[in-house]
Amino acid sequence: MKALSIFLLIALITVAHSKPKEMNVIFILADDLGWSDTTLYGQTKLYQTPNLEKLAARGMTFSNAYTNSPLCSPTRASVLTGQSPARHGSVNPAHHTPTIRLQASLRPNGPPGDKALKVNTVTRLDNKLPTLGKLFKQRNYQTAHFGKWHLGTAPYSPRQHGFDVDIPNHPGPGPAGSYVAPWRFKNFKPNSPNEHIEDRMAKEATSWLKKINKNQPFFMNYWQFSVHGPFNAKEKLIEKYKPLIKPGMKQNCPTYAAMVESMDDAIGTLLDAVDKAGIADNTIIIFISDNGGNMYSQVDNTTPTTNAPLRGGKACIFDGGTRVPCIVVWPGVSKAGSKSKERIQTSDFYPTLAKHLNLKIPKTHPVDGIDIMPAVKGEKLERQAIFTYFPTPPPVPDWLPPSIAVYSGDWKLIRVFHGGENQKHDYKLYNLKNDIGEKKNLTSQYPEKVKTLDAMIDQHIKETGAVIPVKNPKFDPAQYKPELIGIRPASKNKKKKRKK
Repeated sequence: MKALSIFLLIALITVAHSKPKEMNVIFILADDLGWSDTTLYGQTKLYQTPNLEKLAARGMTFSNAYTNSPLCSPTRASVLTGQSPARHGSVNPAHHTPTIRLQASLRPNGPPGDKALKVNTVTRLDNKLPTLGKLFKQRNYQTAHFGKWHLGTAPYSPRQHGFDVDIPNHPGPGPAGSYVAPWRFKNFKPNSPNEHIEDRMAKEATSWLKKINKNQPFFMNYWQFSVHGPFNAKEKLIEKYKPLIKPGMKQNCPTYAAMVESMDDAIGTLLDAVDKAGIADNTIIIFISDNGGNMYSQVDNTTPTTNAPLRGGKACIFDGGTRVPCIVVWPGVSKAGSKSKERIQTSDFYPTLAKHLNLKIPKTHPVDGIDIMPAVKGEKLERQAIFTYFPTPPPVPDWLPPSIAVYSGDWKLIRVFHGGENQKHDYKLYNLKNDIGEKKNLTSQYPEKVKTLDAMIDQHIKETGAVIPVKNPKFDPAQYKPELIGIRPASKNKKKKRKK
C-alpha cells in the first residue's frame, strides 16, 4: 500500500508539472495601415517593417485578411464582439462626439442630391455587450488596453469592457495633437522632450508585463495610434526617408514612411519583451489593421500612401479600404513562416479565441465571425461568404454612396443602395482572382451570379437585423451629381488643387 501511495503521488506531481501553461494573448491593432504599407506582400519599395517580418517568421501571414469596415470604430467594435457592423450598429467613427446613441437608426432626411437616406451610427460600445475583455476577465485573465480606443468615453471606456488598465485613457480618433511631445493627452505627460507616443506605449506595455502575476495568463489590447493622422514623426526619421524617394515611386511621403517605422519599432520592443520574459511559447500574437491606408489627405505635397494594386483606401468599400496586413502567431498551432490565402475577417478572432481558450460566449449573444483555426493551421476554411456593410460613407477618392459588399469565392458584389436608375439598387461585380484592382464591372456578363450574391446580401441583412438605407423621398434628379462619385471634392479652405 505504501509503495502504491508513493506511485500515485509521483504520478500526480508528474501530471501537475506536465500541464500546459494557459495561453496569453496580445492583440496588436494598427490604425489606417494599408495592405501595401508593409514589406509582407512585396508591394512597397519605401516603407521598412523588419519587426513585422520578424513576427511573420514566427507564424502565419494572411494575404486575404479583411476588416469588417473601411473605418476604424466599426472594425474595433467587430473585433471585440465578433459581430458585423450590420448587427452591432457602429457604422461610422463618431464615438468621440457628445452624442450617445446605442442603437443605429435611419436618418429622417438627406440632401436632395442623394438617392438614398443614410444610417445614423451607434456612437458608443454598449456595456451590455460581452466583449473580449469581459470574456477574458471572466476566465481570470489579467487584462490591459494600451493606445487608441475610439469606442466611447467613460462609462464606455476600456475599464467598463473588462480591462483593468487603460493607458493613456484617450477618447479621440487619433493621438492628442501630435505623435511627438509635447502632446495634449489629458493626465498623461511625456517622460522626456520629444518623446514619441508609440515609444511610450511600448514602454508602458512592457512595464506592465514585468509587473503582472507570472502565474496568471493575460490578455493585452495593444492598439496603436499609428499611422492615423495627424501626420508627423521623428525629424531624424523623416530626413532618413527623403533621399530614399525616387522618381516614379507610388509611395513617396517621407513623413508617412517615418510613421510606419515608428509603428514597427514599437512592435519590435514588445516582441523583445515577450522573449525576455520567456513567454513566447505560450503567447498568441495577432497583428492586423483596422482599415486600409489613407490615400487622400495631403502630407509633404503628396498623399500619405497608396494601396495599389488595390482600388481605393480608407473610407472606401473597394478592397483598398478593407484588405489589410495580418499575422497570427499561435504557438503549437501556426507553422513558423507560413502563409495563407484563406479569406478571414476581423470579427473571426472573437469566436476563434473563445472556442480555443475556453471563453464562454453567452447564448444570447449572436456572433457573425467564424472559427478560423483551420486556416491558422494551414488548412482550408469552410465558409460561404463575408460581408462589408457601409451605409454611411464620406466622400473620399473612389467612394460610393451607401453600400454593402459580399465576397464569395473569387467573386465580390457591391450593392449600392438605391444608386441606380429610378432609385433601384446599383451593382458592381468583380472577379478578384483576375481583377485585383476592381476595374472591370462584370454585372452584365454574369446576371445569375449577381442574383445569387445579392440573395446572400438579403440574407445577411435579415440575419443581422441591419438598419438599411431607403429611397430618399425628396431626391431631386436635377441636383444629382454623379460626376462627384469616385472623387473627393476640392476643399474650400485650400487654394491648391489636390494631386490625383
